[in-house]
Amino acid sequence: MGLRDRHEQKKADREEFGRNGSANVYVMQEKALSIGDDFWIEDGDGNRKFKVNGKALRVRDTLVIEDLDGGELVKIQSKALTIRDKMKIERVNGPSALVVKDLVNVFGDDFTLKIDDGRELRLKGNFVEHEYSFYEGDNKVGEVSKKWFKVRDTYAVQIEPGYDDVLLLAAAVCMDQSSHDIG
Repeated sequence: MGLRDRHEQKKADREEFGRNGSANVYVMQEKALSIGDDFWIEDGDGNRKFKVNGKALRVRDTLVIEDLDGGELVKIQSKALTIRDKMKIERVNGPSALVVKDLVNVFGDDFTLKIDDGRELRLKGNFVEHEYSFYEGDNKVGEVSKKWFKVRDTYAVQIEPGYDDVLLLAAAVCMDQSSHDIG
């Protein structure tokens, strides 16, 4: 990708993922994810969209993302006793995935989202500060950022329109879980 192409890509990303961009916006709480605790994922207008249900008293850490009626959409489970952090995203409808933390990265934590349909997304950025992006190839399909909020521990997840919102929200939950060593 040449310099001109990168400039055009960054311009397109700002239009989609900027403060007034066209991306779908969700709001989450940092460190809200402790096993046994529940919290809500809201849309950009403050309406509850999904419930994250922390399942206590299990051998492995388990979180379930539910719709507003309590229907299970995704089950997230950490893989016990692995060298690299791995979390399985099991979907009720749609492709499941595995979030894998890179083994060695000098500049911070990077993750790979390996989707069962063969696609892979790179998740790059500063995960502790909640400033990172989801990439499928060179195409940015999502972004997580705290920069728009003055309220401590609050961050936004933006997802390209038409992309799989539930899958990327589940991946963001996995990275928050991994980055804060909960469990």
